[in-house]
Amino acid sequence: MDNQVKLTALSSKGGCGCKIGPADLSQVLKNLPTPTMDPNLLVGLDTSDDAGVYKLTDDIAMVQTLDFFTPIVDNPYDFGQVAAANAISDVYAMGGKPLTALNIVAFPIATLDKNILSEILRGAGDKLKEANVTLVGGHSIDDKEPKFGLAVTGIVHPDKVRTNAGAKPGDKLILTKPIGVGIMTTSLKNGLLSDEEVKRVTSVMTTLNETAAEVMENFNVHATTDVTGFGLLGHSSEMAIGSQVGITIYNDQVPVLPRVRELAESGSMPGGTKNNYKHVEDVVVFPEEMDSIDRHILCDAVTSGGLLISVSDEEANQLLAELQAKGVEANMIGEVTEENKGKITVL
Repeated sequence: MDNQVKLTALSSKGGCGCKIGPADLSQVLKNLPTPTMDPNLLVGLDTSDDAGVYKLTDDIAMVQTLDFFTPIVDNPYDFGQVAAANAISDVYAMGGKPLTALNIVAFPIATLDKNILSEILRGAGDKLKEANVTLVGGHSIDDKEPKFGLAVTGIVHPDKVRTNAGAKPGDKLILTKPIGVGIMTTSLKNGLLSDEEVKRVTSVMTTLNETAAEVMENFNVHATTDVTGFGLLGHSSEMAIGSQVGITIYNDQVPVLPRVRELAESGSMPGGTKNNYKHVEDVVVFPEEMDSIDRHILCDAVTSGGLLISVSDEEANQLLAELQAKGVEANMIGEVTEENKGKITVL
């Protein structure tokens, strides 16, 4: 394999792996006809949730999701691991158990060393094994820009589906991974990260949310979502709107990767992060003293981020303690309110 190839440099989007922004996506979807309602569709398009859930029997529902993006790290094996962890996460967020996966591959097969693709697939395969997910196939196309991801299917009991629409006033909010990933990976492309910083952000992205999902199974969790492309405030906004509640975020309690503010000030701000900020600025009340950089960090476009968990106040401290005891980088970052329905207040 040609070790001199920088995968992130092969992306026309700068290697950020960003989704289409929430505002643009809303414009695309708003004129489409409403899908025919099937009583077995438990979770569909209406709540902007992480995955679809379809009831098969009284005891089994199927969870379906997919995700793919351009390279956000240069090491092909790591890229495969990140992509797999990111795709699987949606099933965990829904309270489900991932079972099978399909690879989605776009690759310039005539111009890039084929061993690069082999390493991407090997990385994904190892992460699937870690999650006890069976690879059942995939599809590939020859494309000038490499892209990779997976479609993942899982199962959940129909009565135990967790969505982003169940948060209740009085709940506490727990986040299980630090934010700032988008700014860090953009900085990686620009050659601004040390080897240790690359290892740190890669470790965050390749860590499965499996442990967090298993721990919260024993608690009175009302809503979950995973924090990914739309950023912490974007996904919090979806939870607030879907649950018809207000959300308060305590900025000083939100975990942020080291040097993120410094890098953002230097100009390493992904386009997805800027789009996220524009999308939520009308539904978020920021402190007057909070500058633009800190506001954007809360909107940073994350890849393979943590779970945002809305849990009853009575059980929040115990859940937090058990998550941390299991090695999860969990922090209590906010609460759910009766006031300001569909809005977010940052303190």
